[in-house]
Amino acid sequence: MPHALVLQFLSAEALPSDFPSRLPEPDCADEKRMRFLVEEGFSLSEKDAALLGSRQIDHAVLPDMDFGELGLIVSDMDSTLITIECVDEIAAGVGLKDKVAEITGRSMRGELDFEQSLRSRVALLAGLDEQILADVYENVLKLSPGAEFLLDECKRHDVKFLLVSGGFTFFTERLQQRLGFEYQHANVLEIENGRLTGRLKGRIIDAQAKADLLLEYRSRLGLQPHQVLAVGDGANDIPMLKEAGIGVAYRAKPKAQAAADACINFGGLERVRGLFG
Repeated sequence: MPHALVLQFLSAEALPSDFPSRLPEPDCADEKRMRFLVEEGFSLSEKDAALLGSRQIDHAVLPDMDFGELGLIVSDMDSTLITIECVDEIAAGVGLKDKVAEITGRSMRGELDFEQSLRSRVALLAGLDEQILADVYENVLKLSPGAEFLLDECKRHDVKFLLVSGGFTFFTERLQQRLGFEYQHANVLEIENGRLTGRLKGRIIDAQAKADLLLEYRSRLGLQPHQVLAVGDGANDIPMLKEAGIGVAYRAKPKAQAAADACINFGGLERVRGLFG
């Protein structure tokens, strides 16, 4: 399959003046993006990749596909579809945001076992009024730049969208209702008498569960591996990034970037759409 080198930038002025001249004629070009058809196996030199990074230009070499050839996008929630880590913001309600955020960071960098770290963080929330969840959703949670555009493009091209999160169903369910995507899976916080118990109910959505759900929905929808794209930011996203036909690391930790086929470090989620024709 032919491949494409995709450059995405805030302004074409960011491009090094001689860079396009070293490549074939662009297949398409506008004020935010250039695509060049290249041979399979093409890669940028380390020097060129570093130069583009210094200019805040996202770049990737991927199979030359139209967006509509995808059948499914599988996305992480915290720090991917949305800008926050929900458990950290819930912990702010008991003055423990810094402590919980430190554990979250270590987990996302792959320094701690995800399930163990999740259970320890949730335990710190015991006794909190469940209203804090609504407060976080209504007043703190924000969509990542480009999220609504990406979802609109999915609907326009009939690409299904699955949100899989090591966070909580309280947020994934509301985002599904608000944004209209097809599928969501996350962890269930146990609540008794209007207060968090500090425990989780049912299946834990961890790194392996995310990858398993990707495979389950790929099979259910009758898709080939190359028709599934996964996007995430943390170590617990690595198995699904590897299992997907195309894995995209979004403003991600180093381990996730190393496991991905493409990295978006400077733009928003609209650049997932921009990877394709």
